[in-house]
Amino acid sequence: MADDKSLRGPADAARINVNEEHELRYWTKALGVTEQKLRAAVASAGVMARDVRAYLGLPER
Repeated sequence: MADDKSLRGPADAARINVNEEHELRYWTKALGVTEQKLRAAVASAGVMARDVRAYLGLPER
């Protein structure tokens, strides 16, 4: 069975890359936020997932 490449997750689960469509889809769903809110959080808190979660007031995984 072939892998569905459209369902890819992040290359590095510790960092959020808002320049890749598949990562935007993954992180917006994983964090329960809109693309606009995710981009704003990354712009303010940086690319580290733990920092973005803290900025959004979400528990760290």
